[in-house]
Amino acid sequence: MSLAEDTEPAPKRSGRAGGRQARRQMRAAPLTEDIRPVKPGLEGDTYKPLTDKDIEKVHEAVLDVLENIGLSQATPTCVAACEKVGAIMGDDQRLRFPRQVVLDAVKNANRNMTLHGYDPKNDLHPQGNKVHFGTAGAAVHVVDVEKNDYRESYLKDIYDAARIVEGLDNIHFFQRPMVARDLEDPRELDLNTLYACMAGTTKHIGTSFTLAEFVPDALQMMYKVAGGEEAFRARPFVSNTNCFVVPPLRFAADATDVLEACVHGGMPILLLSAGQAGATAPAAIAGAVVQATAEVLAGLVYVNALVPGHPAICGSWPFVSDLRTGAMSGGSGEQALLTAACGQMLNHYDLPGGSAAGMCDAKMPDIQAGWEKGIAYVLAGMAGTNMVYEAAGMHASLMGFCLESLFLDNDALGQALRCVRGIEVNDQTLSIDAMRDVCIDGPGHFLGHGQTLDLMQKEYLYPDLANRFSPKEWAELGKPDIVQLAVERKRKVLKEFFPTHVDAAKDDWLRENFPIRLRKEDMMAS
Repeated sequence: MSLAEDTEPAPKRSGRAGGRQARRQMRAAPLTEDIRPVKPGLEGDTYKPLTDKDIEKVHEAVLDVLENIGLSQATPTCVAACEKVGAIMGDDQRLRFPRQVVLDAVKNANRNMTLHGYDPKNDLHPQGNKVHFGTAGAAVHVVDVEKNDYRESYLKDIYDAARIVEGLDNIHFFQRPMVARDLEDPRELDLNTLYACMAGTTKHIGTSFTLAEFVPDALQMMYKVAGGEEAFRARPFVSNTNCFVVPPLRFAADATDVLEACVHGGMPILLLSAGQAGATAPAAIAGAVVQATAEVLAGLVYVNALVPGHPAICGSWPFVSDLRTGAMSGGSGEQALLTAACGQMLNHYDLPGGSAAGMCDAKMPDIQAGWEKGIAYVLAGMAGTNMVYEAAGMHASLMGFCLESLFLDNDALGQALRCVRGIEVNDQTLSIDAMRDVCIDGPGHFLGHGQTLDLMQKEYLYPDLANRFSPKEWAELGKPDIVQLAVERKRKVLKEFFPTHVDAAKDDWLRENFPIRLRKEDMMAS
């Protein structure tokens, strides 16, 4: 209950409840862009897990690793491209990157890229310290909240997740979060995953491809939806998530072939390094940051050697092992620190960067999920990480994806973004005039003051599902449970909302030319 409600006279229950409800409805009404308290691209960089001296030490270690250790298993085309810009293939078959080669790639990288949405209102600008949160991952299960169980994830689940994300303000992009386990053929899996994402949302999409030979078909699908190849190249609304390295410090042949096909096809690239500290990356947190940064900078050299200035996100995603068992621990404090430190290093280079935060260990949306996600969100955001992946819906350290958690996480991400926005200090917010009005000439409280009314929506963020009721009011309202509210919200969205931005003619063409397995009847109201 707010202070304003505490100070009001106590009218009859029906009147009081009605007044409160009216005020809540006013606060819940959609806000115009100019007064929204949080939005995509708020600037972080107020939390710095690494000191300036730490950053310089990590930087020097990164250059040392690339120059003197290098990466193994580079493909001939990768070697040829990188050698053209000064990389050196050693007798030990390790591709090494001299210091100046790396610094030149950093200097000449594309810093002004846009991650386009199908709808321009969803365009993202991952520059400087701007922060964006979204989905990602390759979960093989769906968290069935209603049955307190897990089941295999299917193609329709990807489409359902995309259309839920379409309506959630604090989830800014949609990268494929699940694997369609009902599709066994790799080509069909890749093409149908892309289709489900494109059909479900107008936000920027990220997806991956198993083999380079599948990329031409995928490009034809994207070109068709965009309105032609030229239109897609001008506004590429799908990027390629590319695990081009197999840590530690090895290129992945199939993935680098895909990378080259996607670069030449006009897709932005997420250069993804996903070592696991204590297993495929050093157990030392600083060492894991060094290795991940080195790997993505090698990828940056590679991409820019193929096409100078090609849009690329440096995705340093080191994960954490529970060293007692070797299992991944996505919800640990160490994971939150790793993510923030990686974001800070990429900010140091002024490169578009991304890392992962929010893939909790908790199996269900419970209190454990809340603390694991909340800590990670805030640290990643306040460190200024441009693109925070796997931030919504993910459970069980990337094994399970929960549709209900999209709604819950949207609330939590809003609060995290409010922390990222920080405190604005100026002559107006210092509030001397307001205090003078209230204390000398006014009623002794700020409840009806013009500043309070003006800042009610601009300065303060109100949760969508989380409740701030008193215990008495909570009981009067039937003791609402937040997870059950999320279940009900999921049911409503999936029953009523079916995106139509891909028109029928384009959809028919896609179905005629490619093996689309998502049924039309699953994409319309019954």
